[in-house]
Amino acid sequence: MPFRRIDLAFLLLALWLGSAQAPERIRILVQSSPLAGSQFHALKHLRADLQVGDRLELVREPDNPHDPMAVRVEWRGHKLGYVPRRENRTVAAALDRGEPLSARISRLRDDPDPWKRLEFEILMEL
Repeated sequence: MPFRRIDLAFLLLALWLGSAQAPERIRILVQSSPLAGSQFHALKHLRADLQVGDRLELVREPDNPHDPMAVRVEWRGHKLGYVPRRENRTVAAALDRGEPLSARISRLRDDPDPWKRLEFEILMEL
């Protein structure tokens, strides 16, 4: 027997109410990026403590003298680097609007190229 429109609406409402009570929120991947500038900041000293999945903080730096759209990436209060300049405009604008963005480490590598040592994901929480 096919769903009637009211049955489908009720099912969607029940799923939505159930997800609203769930402890985890729905997150949408906004972008995946390499960490810029890690060779100048704390990554080299903290590498052994970092793990894939660790939460990162995104901090706007509108007064940054090198890039007014700069977004700093931190781990437990330590500056690791930045969202790459070519990828930061949308993230900076979203943070400026107060949108709920989060970030996490998605890949760690021991690589001579600092652009390949840490990759992270930026997510929007719904």
